[in-house]
Amino acid sequence: MSELTVALWQAPSVEGNCDLAINQIAKATASAGNAGANVIVFPELFLTGYERPNLAELALTRDALAVRLAPIAQTAGCAICVGYPQRDGDTIYNAALCVSASGVNLGNHHKIQLYGREEPARFTAGDRYTVFELSGHKAAILICYDVEFSPHIAALKRQGVEIILTPTAAMDPFDHVSTHVVPAMAANHALSIVYANLCGNESPHHYFGGSVIVGAHGKVLARAGRDPALLLATLPTCYDSTTLSTQERNYRPINDEV
Repeated sequence: MSELTVALWQAPSVEGNCDLAINQIAKATASAGNAGANVIVFPELFLTGYERPNLAELALTRDALAVRLAPIAQTAGCAICVGYPQRDGDTIYNAALCVSASGVNLGNHHKIQLYGREEPARFTAGDRYTVFELSGHKAAILICYDVEFSPHIAALKRQGVEIILTPTAAMDPFDHVSTHVVPAMAANHALSIVYANLCGNESPHHYFGGSVIVGAHGKVLARAGRDPALLLATLPTCYDSTTLSTQERNYRPINDEV
């Protein structure tokens, strides 16, 4: 298995300033590329900020964002995965786009599990998985709440996915997701997860940060606190088989008629 070095950028919301977001993406991607990263992941709706009243006005088409990301990725020699509001005709998605180090569109994911009452009112839910090759590894994108659903992780594992890129905008008091849920998902399904969260405040939300990179053995390889951070980790090229989950082949379903 070829070596894969992953990075993530944890930062406060840009609060509607898309140019500021692009500037941060360029600087963080350059730093990650210089450090040898194959891909860098940015938070959910990072291009605009999460809690914006004018998301529909700020929304971009996939191609419009790709045009801005491609030269950044090419210059840094590092793939980019970033969350953004996507416009497709009259439809708005909570989306994440991944472009390769050569500037090619690898995948564009629409958030499947829209959270709470506000997200379904603002966005159309996705209805499919997004799987692609990333530097010789099979990768997928899930956005925030998506990664908390075990059936989605299991379905991606059955497709041979090795790593899930997860742009996130998770707020207090749900820091247990970063601390416990994400490592458990990685451990239970024997795949790696890169969970990139916002930090700081964006009224009325307080983002807890806690971005994390977890290996397929469930061990945390890098974790951020509550402040801005650039994390970098090289995933193991070989795992001790005794540390990897065997749930997929050992699971015994029970027909419960109650």
